[in-house]
Amino acid sequence: MNAYELILKRRSIRKFTEEKISSDIIDKLLKAGMAAPSAKNKQPWELFVITNSEVLAELRSVGKNFDYSSPLNIIVCGNKSRAITQNDNDFWIQDCAAVVENILLCATGLGLGSLWCGIYPVEERTAMIRNILGAEDNIVPMALIHIGYSLENKDANSKFIEEFVHYLD
Repeated sequence: MNAYELILKRRSIRKFTEEKISSDIIDKLLKAGMAAPSAKNKQPWELFVITNSEVLAELRSVGKNFDYSSPLNIIVCGNKSRAITQNDNDFWIQDCAAVVENILLCATGLGLGSLWCGIYPVEERTAMIRNILGAEDNIVPMALIHIGYSLENKDANSKFIEEFVHYLD
C-alpha cells in the first residue's frame, strides 16, 4: 500500500478485540510518532504508553469520548520546558499533533485500528489525565490514542470537499 492509500484507509475505530499489542509493534508506533517534524527541532513531546488494565479503566472514566476498550493507549503530551516559548500558544501543539498523526498512520499500516481523542485545551480533561499519569505541571496531555485490533471494517474515505479548496493562480 502506498502512502496515499494508507492515508485514505486510516479511519477512526471505536471497537477493539482484547488481543494485546506486542512490544515490537509498540516500539514501531513510538518511533513513527517521534519521526514527526517539530518547530526548531525542539521535539517538545512526551509519550505515555499505557497497557495496565487498571490505568486503562481509569482513563476510560474521564468521559464518554474516552470509553473505548482498546488494549493500548498512547497519550501524547507537550513538554513546555522543551517548547520554544513555554506558552500555551506555542508550536508544541502542532508538533504533538504531527506525532499523533504519524502514530495513527503507522497503526493503520500495521493492521491496527486507532482513535484520536482530544484532551487539550479542555482544562478539566487535561488536569484529570495529568493526575492519572502523575505528570508534572510542565507536561500537558494533548491527545489520547486508542490502539488495538479492530472489530470494525471501514472502507477508505477521502473526505475531500472541493468547495474548501481555494486556488490563487
